[in-house]
Amino acid sequence: MTNTERDQRGGRAGQQERPGPEEPPVQEAPDRPGQDEPKPAEQEEALQAREARDWAWRVLDTPIGPLLLAATREGLALVAFHSDERVVRRSLTRLRLAFGSEPLPKIPHLTTAADELARYFDSGLRAFTVPLDWSLSAGFNERVLRELAAHVPYGTVVGYQDLADRVGEPGAARAVGAAMGSNPLPVVVPCHRVVASDGGIGGFGGGLDTKRHLLALEGVLPQPLF
Repeated sequence: MTNTERDQRGGRAGQQERPGPEEPPVQEAPDRPGQDEPKPAEQEEALQAREARDWAWRVLDTPIGPLLLAATREGLALVAFHSDERVVRRSLTRLRLAFGSEPLPKIPHLTTAADELARYFDSGLRAFTVPLDWSLSAGFNERVLRELAAHVPYGTVVGYQDLADRVGEPGAARAVGAAMGSNPLPVVVPCHRVVASDGGIGGFGGGLDTKRHLLALEGVLPQPLF
């Protein structure tokens, strides 16, 4: 064996394998199946780090399925579709972390929201008046959702591109779609009224059947025959 070969072998033997760069953790959507709920110690730490806020919740039965409603003293904060036992459990875990406290039995805005939603589904209400708590949204998403809530009334629709133009972001039609998916207040903040420019109804976090039902209720689509 030559000296060069010995040097190369010795160098390789003395080298330690260096780890590669650490990969960022994968971020999952809040209610996606398979996501682990926070551990009790993590929940307690998060609760201590936040200023506690009063809130309450209830489940409202509707023609599109059970809706979980949560409200603070500022206003309605959450509307969650398809609120079976699993969705309720996950939503309440997130709300405890968001508001830093256990829920109260009731809050006035929660009663108002439930009454107004019941009237909406009975075709007796066209504009919600319950105050909204926007603390579960932020940034661009909140800007788009506020524009939608304020300026796209009952029985009308708006395109993703048009909504992007309205908030001064003409190249952000796709981001508007993401903002609709992030909406913590569907039905009340009417993301079902945002449709595709090609005439399709677009996507919807609550499912396309739910979107069709809401648009039919408001007279945008014909009522189903069965």
